[in-house]
Amino acid sequence: MNTDILSSFRPALVMTLLFALLLGLAYPLALTGIGQALFPSQANGSLVVDGGKVVGSTVVGQAFASERYFHTRPSAAGQGYDGLASAGSNLGPASQALHDRVKADLQRMQTAAPGRPVPPDLVTTSASGLDPHISPEAALYQVERVARVRALEPEALRRLVAASIERPALGFIGEPRVNVFELNRRLDALGAKPAQ
Repeated sequence: MNTDILSSFRPALVMTLLFALLLGLAYPLALTGIGQALFPSQANGSLVVDGGKVVGSTVVGQAFASERYFHTRPSAAGQGYDGLASAGSNLGPASQALHDRVKADLQRMQTAAPGRPVPPDLVTTSASGLDPHISPEAALYQVERVARVRALEPEALRRLVAASIERPALGFIGEPRVNVFELNRRLDALGAKPAQ
């Protein structure tokens, strides 16, 4: 009877080990190798190196707190843009915590630009909490503040935002968006000094 049980389990054990090796080891290694060979920058996080130092990523958002820069949308990932804690906040429309945070963000935004409606993506988080993009309207909303702090002409910044708009893929997949990290790098490239 023992031999019957062992002979019955042997194919199941062999198949389990085979598929564990195939799908748990060989397949991930093959995909990693293909990614590294064909798309090395993307496979390594689309990191941007400046002066031999990694300064950010074009696919993972990061917080810009200084008034000299365009700000990203709020992040619910950990303490904000934490890649190890990528997730939404799971706060629903009836959540008082969400209501209070959005209300405080709205008041802060309206103080910076009174009388103008605040674009929704400046007060709402993305599903992953790591989205590096904002809408063109959200970027244009911040032009006056950044221009004032950097002593630049607002029209020059509007042109910079317009030049930074990424169009939908194939003309219809996605929405127009602005990568905040890349926009702020272009802003720094203008070489303007902050107003004193």
